[in-house]
Amino acid sequence: MKNRFEDYICNLQDEICDRLEQIDGKARFRHDDWERDGGGGGHTRIIEKGDYFEKGGVNISSVHGELPELIRKRFEVEQGWFWAGGISLVIHPQNPMVPTVHANFRYFELYDDAGMSEIRDRWFGGGADLTPYYLWDEDAVHFHRVLKTACDKHGKELYPKFKKECDEYFYNDHRSEGRGIGGLFFDYLRPTKERSAGEWYKFTTEVGTAFLDSYVPIVERRKDEPYNERQRYFQEIRRGRYVEFNLIHDRGTLFGLKTDGRTESILMSLPPRVRWDYDFEIEEGSREAYLLDRLKNPIDWIAYGENENF
Repeated sequence: MKNRFEDYICNLQDEICDRLEQIDGKARFRHDDWERDGGGGGHTRIIEKGDYFEKGGVNISSVHGELPELIRKRFEVEQGWFWAGGISLVIHPQNPMVPTVHANFRYFELYDDAGMSEIRDRWFGGGADLTPYYLWDEDAVHFHRVLKTACDKHGKELYPKFKKECDEYFYNDHRSEGRGIGGLFFDYLRPTKERSAGEWYKFTTEVGTAFLDSYVPIVERRKDEPYNERQRYFQEIRRGRYVEFNLIHDRGTLFGLKTDGRTESILMSLPPRVRWDYDFEIEEGSREAYLLDRLKNPIDWIAYGENENF
């Protein structure tokens, strides 16, 4: 299973990077291989200072070894060994009319023996979410609709469950607002009597493959929208909220740093230009206020799209 998944994320990285380079037309992804001291490594790809993408990363990793103390405590084991593989991406566009996007898809195996021959536990995790700065409702509907279509092939119950988990997870509770307009979030998808590891593999890779269809049409619709310095300023204020979530709440960031992952690759998710103004206020009835209202009140985007005939 881990070999199949490793092949999948390698191919998906190629597909995503190739498509984003085509859209940008100027910038190309920098390739950077790295090794982890405890075992394994990864392949980082970074795009910067493009015509449309200010900064972004599409990274894959395959790491293994003895479980660090923090992770042993979390799994309540005295000792153990692990293998973890995944793809993680964050794209920060230049134009504030184009949303930031995040996605990751991962697989984890846990072993009792150093030879990693007997699997004690295993699970899949991942998801994708959208963080707009200026919101077009039809873009949010499109993003959710593509993800729902991918989920529905494996069970009608999956999208509403993982959409709710996304709304709850990507939430800055110290601000009482969502990081964005959500998407999917799932974790600890273990084999059960109802669903095998192979079936969870098919689900996870189905959603991963749907990523480009969920995001690229939005980029192509908005990348040439006009904007001014005030709107760019607001984008940088909102990026500050993005950074707050990643450094305070994100479990993936914590796991990477605590398992001796490569710091540069882990923190590639942070945007290049950010602001934290004291007591920043927005005008009532503005587009900025409309966004914040949406972030404070999660929406059923599928039902909303049907009602609005999007």
